[in-house]
Amino acid sequence: MSDSSKKSWPEVEGLPAEVAKQKILADRPDVQVLVLPQGSVVTADFNSKRVRVFVNPAGNVAEVPKIG
Repeated sequence: MSDSSKKSWPEVEGLPAEVAKQKILADRPDVQVLVLPQGSVVTADFNSKRVRVFVNPAGNVAEVPKIG
């Protein structure tokens, strides 16, 4: 069941990027999930339909993904 109020996914920290992406999309099918290397330069704008997933060199989620 999707949860349109969910804004962050601490439970996916440390998981492989693709697993995390599927979990986020299961909760919020209305958002775009972007997988980026940790330390990537990103815009400072806020987008309520975007979730950035930062991954470490091993491809695992390096920090808690959140809306923005």
